[in-house]
Amino acid sequence: MIQSLPMEPRLRDNLGGVFVFIILLSTGSSENDMDLDFCGTWRHERGALSLNVSLSTGCSEISISAGQSSLSIDGQITAQCRRSEVIPLEQLGLDSEEESPFCLYWEPLLDQLKLQLGGKNLTLCWPTSLQGSCCTDLSHGANTPKARYGIINGTVKKDLINPYIMTAYKFKGRSIDCKALCDQEKQGSTQVSICHFHHFHRLKSVCRESSAGGNMEDPCARSSEVDMKEDFRGYNITAPATKGVPAESSTTVHLPRALKQAAKKSSKVVCTFFKNNSLFQEGHKGVRILDDVVEITVENEVITNLSEPIRIGFHHDVIPKLHSRKCVSWDTRKDPLQVNWLDDGCETQQKGAKHTECLCNHLTYFSVLVQMEPRPVRHLLALSAITSLGCAVSVFSCVALIVYLCRKRRSKEQSIPIHLGLAVSLGLLNLLFFFTGVLANVGGEGVCVWVGAGLHYTLLSSFTWMGVEVFHTFWLVYMVFSPSPKPYVWNLVGFALPAVPIIILAAVGDIYGVREVLPSDDVSNPYKMCWMKNTHKALLAHYFTNMTVLAILVSSGIVMLFLVYRQIRTRDEWRQNRVAFLSIWGLSCLYGTSWGLTFLDFGPLSDVVLFLSCILNSFQGFFLMLRFYMLDWMRKQAGGSALGSTSTGSTRQHMLQAQEKS
Repeated sequence: MIQSLPMEPRLRDNLGGVFVFIILLSTGSSENDMDLDFCGTWRHERGALSLNVSLSTGCSEISISAGQSSLSIDGQITAQCRRSEVIPLEQLGLDSEEESPFCLYWEPLLDQLKLQLGGKNLTLCWPTSLQGSCCTDLSHGANTPKARYGIINGTVKKDLINPYIMTAYKFKGRSIDCKALCDQEKQGSTQVSICHFHHFHRLKSVCRESSAGGNMEDPCARSSEVDMKEDFRGYNITAPATKGVPAESSTTVHLPRALKQAAKKSSKVVCTFFKNNSLFQEGHKGVRILDDVVEITVENEVITNLSEPIRIGFHHDVIPKLHSRKCVSWDTRKDPLQVNWLDDGCETQQKGAKHTECLCNHLTYFSVLVQMEPRPVRHLLALSAITSLGCAVSVFSCVALIVYLCRKRRSKEQSIPIHLGLAVSLGLLNLLFFFTGVLANVGGEGVCVWVGAGLHYTLLSSFTWMGVEVFHTFWLVYMVFSPSPKPYVWNLVGFALPAVPIIILAAVGDIYGVREVLPSDDVSNPYKMCWMKNTHKALLAHYFTNMTVLAILVSSGIVMLFLVYRQIRTRDEWRQNRVAFLSIWGLSCLYGTSWGLTFLDFGPLSDVVLFLSCILNSFQGFFLMLRFYMLDWMRKQAGGSALGSTSTGSTRQHMLQAQEKS
């Protein structure tokens, strides 16, 4: 008898891997595929391009065709999705190219069709729950004629079909029972076996894992239907339990009584629960959507502004305190092609590190957005205290300065109306900023729309008056014999001009509101203020208005300081250090050059720059009053000479004297 010898572990693993690979080839390989992953390169002319979509329900075939100016997707493979439209593609920036790579993905179990074109993911059919039958087992049809324009290098799951330019590719489908197909996919015995043999790198792509926790992606979506009868008083729905997950960790939905009152045409509510669908993760950097996504719909109804919110409870893994989270929704009416998660209409209630409840006043897709890279503000409490103190002191200082300048308006100094306009706008800015936190917590979104717009106006007005100070100094120094513009001209520039962008942004809408600033020690307790919202549209408005004006102001202020210094540095009074320091420091207060520290908030000295910027800018009103007080005191010490003039208006007198001496 021959004694069997034990096999070496490495050899045994290799033979086992080969055995599973053979089983996979014998059972799962076929020329047809359950889903569709078709890619190619669209060769077209330069110029205006369009996407033609014509989809209807059924299960016959899908055609992907292309010409010199249009890409077309039409056919019958969907269970619910119907779409017929022509979509211009100028926003994708393809008009300057002659070739555009694209991919078309079809998920029959989710009735989901997605097109990847020009670096963008366009959702042609939104994901939905299981239907009666699924159109699957897609097979490549007959070849179409070659052409000058069309699709080149067509591939299915990275396998090349045809290297030539073809006008169209067609794939025929076969109808299969969705539930049976879903059960077959969820069992995934072959896929699980392959996952264990991780040394087969080419087979790893078969295992569809979520990027967090390694949970197997659920290929199906489950839905629950609720019939709201006349005596409907609310209803609780729990997501179907997932294998290996406790029932108490399932997502829950509470439908309020107000939903029945808002639904006019239908009484049926459908809640669909998605698990680990990669579609919802697209288009976001530095953030992640939770594995669970809920869709709530009422057939043929658009329901918004519910008097009582829908409550959705998400149970998840522990989210660290440094990572913020908020409830978001994807409004497919506003963004029908691309997934765009917004927090509009949803309130976030953190019930613990593993539980988040969303209170939303409309119906669509819902989930929780988690900030993967924490970007909270360090030392927020200290900065807030400094800002509040500085704003309070600056308000009283500006009031005192306004009284002081009003008493001097009888003098012939042309700079006094400009100083007065700066003091008024700066005082209003500090007053609104001092109360912005209180108004955000008490008044909410409705009040913050007005307060945020007012705060933005006073900020732009202050910047404008600082710019007027710079321009007026230039006029006095270099336009010696030209009369200065009338005070009403400066008032129009300083008070009326900043209102123009505010009116435009208010007309655009969704710019101003409650803004949350996250502290580094506890992101679950944000500081609320009335300002521009944390949205892409508001961010563009911030850069085009605030940052652009600030860059112009700071650069012109620094240039003007240098020009003034070069013109009057040879005067006798400038030989005194205190006069030189007070003059440069005082003009810096007028020109707002300290706001330039905003551009230096980076690197190892960012904390120092942040505190310095906070102190100088919040106390600017106080420094401005101190400047006039010191100059008035120096004037009295000098016996009323030109040394202690209270404004830049004395520059004109010095320049005239210099002209006479020459």
